[in-house]
Amino acid sequence: MTDSPTADTPSITFDDLDIDERVRNAIADVGYETPSPIQAATIPPLLAGNDVVGLAQTGTGKTAAFALPALSHLAELSDLEGPSKAVQVLVLAPTRELALQVGEAFSSYAKHLEDFTVLPVYGGSPYGPQLAGLRRGAQVVVGTPGRVIDHLKRGSLDLSQLRHLVLDEADEMLRMGFAEDVEEILSQTPAEKQVALFSATMPKSIRRIAEDYLRDPVEVRVKAKTTTAANIRQRYMQVMHSHKLEAMTRVLEVEDYDGVIAFVRTKKETEEVSDKLKARGFQAAAINGDIPQTQRERTVEALREGRVDILVATDVAARGLDVERISLVVNFDIPHDTESYVHRIGRTGRAGREGEAILFMTPREKHMLRQIEKATHQKVEQMHMPSAADVNQSRLDNFAQQITETLESEDLTLFKGLVEGYVAEHDVPAEDVAAAIAFIAQDGRPFFAEELPASGPGGLWLQADGCCSKASWVAVTTSATGNIALARGWQTFARARGLGRRCTLHFKYDGDATLYVRVFGEDGRHAGCCPETNDGEEVLDLGDGRDEDEGEPALGGNRVSSSYGGSSSGDSSSSGGYD
Repeated sequence: MTDSPTADTPSITFDDLDIDERVRNAIADVGYETPSPIQAATIPPLLAGNDVVGLAQTGTGKTAAFALPALSHLAELSDLEGPSKAVQVLVLAPTRELALQVGEAFSSYAKHLEDFTVLPVYGGSPYGPQLAGLRRGAQVVVGTPGRVIDHLKRGSLDLSQLRHLVLDEADEMLRMGFAEDVEEILSQTPAEKQVALFSATMPKSIRRIAEDYLRDPVEVRVKAKTTTAANIRQRYMQVMHSHKLEAMTRVLEVEDYDGVIAFVRTKKETEEVSDKLKARGFQAAAINGDIPQTQRERTVEALREGRVDILVATDVAARGLDVERISLVVNFDIPHDTESYVHRIGRTGRAGREGEAILFMTPREKHMLRQIEKATHQKVEQMHMPSAADVNQSRLDNFAQQITETLESEDLTLFKGLVEGYVAEHDVPAEDVAAAIAFIAQDGRPFFAEELPASGPGGLWLQADGCCSKASWVAVTTSATGNIALARGWQTFARARGLGRRCTLHFKYDGDATLYVRVFGEDGRHAGCCPETNDGEEVLDLGDGRDEDEGEPALGGNRVSSSYGGSSSGDSSSSGGYD
């Protein structure tokens, strides 16, 4: 085994690596600017064709470390040999949650590759959609060992043309009892392939697999920074993506903070979120890698001096940022890895002071929250979005406080004279004049907040958390009170499971952006495609799924539109058919 120096903070960019241009463009779309230490140390040897053993914790960015070189290789092969539908990359993961996460990452990195499919296969979900996906062809299969073995025994998974094999969290797979399955899968793969093995630890069992199945692998070690300061209070809020801005502004109005830094994933978002905050009356500024260094320095100085209160930033732009007055860090978008999370919240609570960190999380990102808690060994407490009543009371209090402070501290002789003159000339009550002045000061912004609407245009869109097949799932519109309307695709969903043309949805709304749904066919039997909770109810993500550029609802990249409506109240059921 060839040793590689311990990975450290890289000084290179993705443009410095020999990654295919199409894959590099997808990286830019995701918002990555520079590789993490594990990526910088692992991508070059994998691109060179070496086997690799990576010793890294969850949350160090290792998914991109093995996905980007594999996709680059497949893109080049497609150019040379033409497109292929054969399975060329197999990733083994210990849990279905990790398999789904890795599958989503591969899909995002492969978005500019033509006619390319990534298929997750895992236990606890129906075979039908997975078999259909394998028959159609998938260049990348991400799966749990048990389900991969099942497909190999059925003959539905052909690994004869496999070129890349990845063992992700290998120590966890062996701890869960998958050692024999892993070895059986390895024995059924071609001799000529590239193998990448990633593990947090290197017990004898992992070292033996490396010695038996990897060819002179390069060993890369990286230790994630996973310590968060005890003086930083960490909270998370489960919120739909379309309500994040409202959630942030409500928190800022109800709770008292000094300087704030909000982290988003992309450069474009820094500008968008900053502009929207300024439109709501906050002193905000954006900072990202495209902004010249001199301007970034001026913006940070403005934050330090109090001329700017909120900085909206990407991870790279805020690296090393140290401003004492930052008392709150908002993870507007959940970070891709735990190391980034630790770095982000480390921007507050400096020099022993108290700090606050809030994480916005959509329901389908729960697994990422669990990874953060596991890696940092700290529980992140849940919080809820302040209500409109809370915000309005805060606004009333602040309004009264501003009047009191102004009366006590400012010389109002000039303005008193102006008001008295207006009252005398127009014969109107002084309180009417004061009300008009307050209205002008609002500059068109409503003084009172309103409760969020039950549903926006077209309704709120449900997206399956852990959906086993984009083609067979159904998009559903709903309101926060539980009203349901079935959307296009329902007929396919029902027929594929033999449920008949009329099915029943049993659902209940927990008031926290999650709808619990059970699907029953005409014969009363339960069916569905998502992993079930212990009580047998499926968990769906109450996200609006809208593409802001196109203004259309989306589900797994497929456009859908509402075609049937029906309603019922929460904790009951709604029946609907599609003809």
